[in-house]
This record gives sequence, C-alpha cells and structure tokens, in this order.
Amino acid sequence: MPRHSAPDPSRRLLATITSLVLVGLFLVTSHATEQPQPAPEIGQKGKDVPWVPTPDVLVDKMLEMAAVTPDDVVIDLGSGDGRTVIAAARLGARAVGVELEENLVAISQQRAEEAGVSDRTEFHATDLFEFDLSPATVVTMFLLPDINYRLRPDLLELAPGTRIVSNTWDFGGAEGHPDAPGWLPDETVVLDPCPTWCTSLLWVVPATVEGTWQLGEGAIELEQQFQVVSGQLRFENRLIAVEQGRLRGSEITFEADGTHYTGTVDGPMIRGVAKTLNGDSVNWQATRRR
Repeated sequence: MPRHSAPDPSRRLLATITSLVLVGLFLVTSHATEQPQPAPEIGQKGKDVPWVPTPDVLVDKMLEMAAVTPDDVVIDLGSGDGRTVIAAARLGARAVGVELEENLVAISQQRAEEAGVSDRTEFHATDLFEFDLSPATVVTMFLLPDINYRLRPDLLELAPGTRIVSNTWDFGGAEGHPDAPGWLPDETVVLDPCPTWCTSLLWVVPATVEGTWQLGEGAIELEQQFQVVSGQLRFENRLIAVEQGRLRGSEITFEADGTHYTGTVDGPMIRGVAKTLNGDSVNWQATRRR
C-alpha cells in the first residue's frame, strides 16, 4: 500500500481560517442586501412636490370612490412610499407607482414584497409628465394644484369612464381664467375623524359630445364644458333648450321640453331612452354630423 504523509497542522489551520473568512464575508454581504431601506422623511423635497403621505384611511376612501376591482389598472402619480399602489393591489388590481425619487421607489418595492403583492405591482422612477397613462382605468394622486392643472389635458384624453381621484387638490379653473369654474369633481368626500389631508375628490373622464348630432328629422346642438352639457334641440322649426346636461364617462343625461333623455355615447353614435312627463318611453338615437 502507498504511504501517505500526515496533514500539515499549519495548512489545516490556514484552510479553516480561510473558510471562516469566506463564510463571514457571505453573511455580511447577505445581511447588507437584506437591510431595510431607511425611512423617508415627511416633507422631503422632490422635483415637483414634497413627499407627504396620504393617510391610510383616505387611501381606502379614494379607492372605494373609484370602485377599484381586479379588472382595473391603477396608476398612482407621485406614489411616494407605495401605500396607495399596495392598497390597490390588495384589492386585486394591477397597480403602478410613478415616483421620481429613487429611495422612495426602493422603499415601495420592499413594502410591496413584504405585503405579498409584488406580482401585481410595479414602480417606476421617472417623471410623471413623461409616463404613459393610457393603460389606466384609475389614476390616483396627491400632488399640488399647479401640477394637477398641467396634467389636466392628458387626463382628459384618457378613455371615457376613467376614474381620477385626488387627495385635497382639484384641477383649477377654465383655460386662461383660473377663477372661473373648471373641471369640478363629480364627487367629494371629507373624512372626519381623520389625522390630516382628509378630502377625496373623484372625477370621471367624460366623453366628447360637443358638436351637432342628427336626431331623427331634427338635430341636437351640444356645447360642453368638461362634464357639463348644454345646447339646443332643433325640431319642426322649434328651438328647445337642452338643460341639466351631464356626462359621467360615456353616460349622458339631459332635459329638453319636459322630456328626460338618457343615453350612452359610443364614438359617433348616442343611443338611449327618452321618457316624457306622462311616463311614456321611446328609444332615441343620434349620429354625429361631420
């Protein structure tokens, strides 16, 4: 049998020390990667808006007002620490956070992982004015009035029926007339009790109906200021005022000569039901004139 020399004790000691050092480095590295992100500071400065969190109770109310379901895509603009995104994901929605500050994005991703909703959430460290909002069925925000005003044209281009919910701030007045009535919210809820920043405002993106529509042998001429509709109905040489006109997404209602009209806007068509004062109902249909 071949002879084997006894192991050198110094070599064994060196190997042991090397192994311990490697294990120690591995544990230090692993521990470092698992360290939680430092907590953000309330009021920390951002490019457009300082970070101030929406109270959780108001987050829940905002999502309730938007009637968020698993069929929705929720985009939160200025998503901060991710609380609104995570709450929407817990309702089953696909939820997206847009936040320029990278430390807040990292915290949001960590919190989504801890909440078990990382598969339904995503966070983007980017400028909210450069983000594509077109997939959204719900947009949430806690920004400032001037930022909301700048966002308004893009939000109005979203699909009719898209719900927009803002903490506290609205969208300002009409173009060039900041003191004039602008895009007023469809619903407003103020929570009490609530710690701070307790107002939730809901808008539903209206369809575009301004213009002239062929209505049987007559015509209906509509004017539109956001979700408020007015105009006149031309029929048999008569002009009948369109009153109490309102849009909620693609749904339109108005009164004309004592008849109550309801309808659904579908591109160049409006179809609905007209009900007279005596309770008679008739289907109606209007086609947009070119």
